[in-house]
Amino acid sequence: MSESYWRFVKPIWDTVSIYDGGEVFLREFNKVTDKQKVLFATHWAQSEIMNGGLGQFFCNRTGVLAPEAVNGFNFLGMTQCSETLKSAMKFFGDTYPRDRSTREEYFEKFYEEFGEDKIPLKVYEDRMATAIEDENGGFEAAADNYANKG
Repeated sequence: MSESYWRFVKPIWDTVSIYDGGEVFLREFNKVTDKQKVLFATHWAQSEIMNGGLGQFFCNRTGVLAPEAVNGFNFLGMTQCSETLKSAMKFFGDTYPRDRSTREEYFEKFYEEFGEDKIPLKVYEDRMATAIEDENGGFEAAADNYANKG
C-alpha cells in the first residue's frame, strides 16, 4: 500500500466507522478533511470491489459510503469509475439505501426473480474493475497524485 495516499487514510481508519450505519458514518466522516474523505471512501470502494466485486461492496458494510465514493472517484480524475458506480447504485432505486439490510433485500429479490446463478450487477462488474486498474494510471497512482496535490 502506498504511503502517499495512505498517510491521509491511516489517521482516520479507526475513527470513521462504516460498521454502525449511515448516521454514525456520516457524522464521523463529516469531521475529517476533504482530502481524507476522498481517499477514505475511494480506498474502501476499490478495495472491496477488487476483492469481491460490486456485490461484495454493496452487501458489506462498506456500501454505506457508496455516494461518497462516487464523489471521490471524480476528485481522483477517475470519472469512469464514478459513473459506473453511480449507474450500479441505480439497482437500488432512486434513493440509495445506506442501510445494509435494505441493500441485501434488493439482492434477495433479484435472486428470487432471476435465480441464484445470475449476477445482479454483471453489466458493471468488468467495467468497474478495468477502470479501477487502468483509469488515470490506476487507483493507487490516481490516489497518490491526489494526495500529493497542494
